[in-house]
Amino acid sequence: METTGGWPLIEPDSEPPRPAAETVKAADHVPRALLAGIVAAVAGMVLMAIWLTLPSGGVSVDGPGGDLAPRAAAAVSSAALRSSAVTAPPSQPATVIVDVEGAVVAPGVHVLPDGSRVGDAIAAAGGYAPVVDIAAASHALNLAARLTDGQQVHVPALGETAAPLATAAAAGSGGGGDASAAPAAGPIDINHATADELDKLPGIGPVTAQKIIDARTAAPFASVDELESRGVVGASTFEKLRDLITVTP
Repeated sequence: METTGGWPLIEPDSEPPRPAAETVKAADHVPRALLAGIVAAVAGMVLMAIWLTLPSGGVSVDGPGGDLAPRAAAAVSSAALRSSAVTAPPSQPATVIVDVEGAVVAPGVHVLPDGSRVGDAIAAAGGYAPVVDIAAASHALNLAARLTDGQQVHVPALGETAAPLATAAAAGSGGGGDASAAPAAGPIDINHATADELDKLPGIGPVTAQKIIDARTAAPFASVDELESRGVVGASTFEKLRDLITVTP
């Protein structure tokens, strides 16, 4: 170290010290560069993922980016459709609900697949019961007919057809005076009708039917009015009969 006049000579450093602000700016260059590298890496990974979803493994050469976005969106939509197709619950098969009654083992309401036949409904009800009238069933039922929702299938039993006829005969011959009864068809000729035919007229029972027969035997009726004028029936009964009877010589 040199001295000048007894004082040491201090030489300046080769490079003056940097201000504190410049030191901070220089230190910032490292994290900013690192951040830029991370951003570039993430962007590259995203582009690679999109590129892998493309069918041709690349992008269009029509320009920067090309049709990358539309094709990527199409790939995503296709994947979503495949996913929904896999996860969608299976549809329930169509059914028909029918009521099977009569001579079957298990009468009641039964649920059958759509397109079933009458024979399927009877089988679902356990088949024919021992009391089935086979002849009547084969005549009344078409086992091959297609079922409709809400349909009732009735299998006839033995004696079913005879019971309604017996009930009708009992109603016609018992007590008479049934105002709801009506002749089978057309006006009744009171000069020639049988006792059973007269008995079906409203307000006419076996006793009155016999009075009509006795009156016409004595003298045939010349008009329907004579039924009242000759005292065979009363006025109220005649009003019920006027349009239901006729006379012929």
